Amino acid sequence: MTSAATSAKPSLFTPASLGDIELANRVAMAPLTRMRSGSCGIPGDLMVEHYRQRASLGLIITEGVYPSRESQAFVGQPGIVTDEQVAGWRRVAEAVHAQGGRIVMQVVHAGRVTHPDVNGGRRILAPSAIAIDGEGHTEKGKQPYPVPQALTVPEARAALKDFVTASRRAIEAGLDGVEVHAANGYLLHEFLCPASNHRTDEYGSTPTNRARFVVEVVTAVAKAVGAGRVGLRIAPERNIKDALETDRDDVLATYGHLLDQLRPLGLAYLSLLHKELGGDLAQQLRRRFGGKLMANSGSASITTREEAVELIEAAQADVVAVGRAVIANPDLVERWQGEHLENVPRPALFYTSGPEGYTDYPFLQGGQN
Repeated sequence: MTSAATSAKPSLFTPASLGDIELANRVAMAPLTRMRSGSCGIPGDLMVEHYRQRASLGLIITEGVYPSRESQAFVGQPGIVTDEQVAGWRRVAEAVHAQGGRIVMQVVHAGRVTHPDVNGGRRILAPSAIAIDGEGHTEKGKQPYPVPQALTVPEARAALKDFVTASRRAIEAGLDGVEVHAANGYLLHEFLCPASNHRTDEYGSTPTNRARFVVEVVTAVAKAVGAGRVGLRIAPERNIKDALETDRDDVLATYGHLLDQLRPLGLAYLSLLHKELGGDLAQQLRRRFGGKLMANSGSASITTREEAVELIEAAQADVVAVGRAVIANPDLVERWQGEHLENVPRPALFYTSGPEGYTDYPFLQGGQN
């Protein structure tokens, strides 16, 4: 192999393109719930600064943003429903772009992962009337998850329209794209998962039917804003929030059909959260998708520089999504590229409401604050 060929080999620090989005490097900020938007869900000065600080990453994926008030999952979660929320996100996008960064909005419908004391007393909707066995955080402390209402077909189509409207608003606000969240036990994942989807209509009973609603949502979003601006996040076998996927054959049938249907769209990327990214399931799903893969090894352990480098150099992913290391190191790319020491995350401050543990992590000496 010639030196020219060697130098052309992708590394974590070389540029990449995800559909219509050009990245300066292959380190992405994973979507991270931080609960800093107050009761109105409007990004303020604190969020603008948080995202601005991290603009040197190849791509920022925002925390999950709700497309309708009833779909709000967390206290302090931002929305993209009102004009005021759009204006707040416009400020975020402008701040990131001013630093040369790229940012996409993750759009998420909570499904059954919420409570009336979170979403303003509105309905809790899911594919089937099955509650999560557990408790969620509300404005009145921890409370058991309620039994949701099973979506009617017209209600499901209304939720689809909410995804489309939210995505259009994100582009209107100046973000570079959107990521449709079909992972981690929220509404779209609830449709995919046999443990949470007991429907007998066109949206249930078989892997093909369980994938149908997600196909429809992503297709509609891609038509509305352009497929080259749309990513999809999935987390097969994550097994959290009672979205249990323990039958590998069923998982492959469901997600394989999903990606077969979406492949012709030419989406910007597939974000795959799985603990075995080099394993048979992950790589088979990557082939079925046929496009760019953003890899995320999940929350069980912190993604290290060594892991991220290996994923790219072994051609197991095109981009690596990183969570906790990005929380603690706004200049993570510079630190990793120069193999500098990293700040240590402070988990006790992940979900508080102020700047501590959010915008006060130090940069390298001489770096930009």
